[in-house]
Amino acid sequence: MIKTPRLTLRQWSSADLAPFADLNGDPEAMRFFPATLTREESDTLVARFREGITERGWGFWAVELTESGEFVGCVGLHPQPDKFPFSPCIEIGWRLAKSFWHQGLAQEAATACLTYAANELHLDEVVSFTTIHNLPSEQLMQRLGMEKRGEFLHPALPAEHPLARHVLYSISLT
Repeated sequence: MIKTPRLTLRQWSSADLAPFADLNGDPEAMRFFPATLTREESDTLVARFREGITERGWGFWAVELTESGEFVGCVGLHPQPDKFPFSPCIEIGWRLAKSFWHQGLAQEAATACLTYAANELHLDEVVSFTTIHNLPSEQLMQRLGMEKRGEFLHPALPAEHPLARHVLYSISLT
């Protein structure tokens, strides 16, 4: 568990399933992903996140407002051992419900994750990536102090897919 002034990053609970499914089913929130997720797909994703946290002690955590306990989305770290040309690496990522956009919450949570990656996991570097069209996430990467390393085609998408071209950012933690 990680605490920030406004947020708690924690293991997933069954109470998170419905709001996370709502987030994953929102076409606007998912506009930079190939598709929205069904409830079953969203629940499967939570199960994978939960398992990763149980096994490693870290991962994509559920994020809630500490004061109210309201579910915000997910932010965290994820190993990418072999999927990408720049693997192995540890990725940082975020996905917040629309009602929590533009409040600095993703940056607050991501900053806490980078501190955790440096101080607890003793990582040298963390990467982040998104489609070239996702300027809000790319701008967050920049605000976090990450530097652009280049672009690549996401291996899970056909090269001609409009979301295939991605930017890659990294930050040195040493």
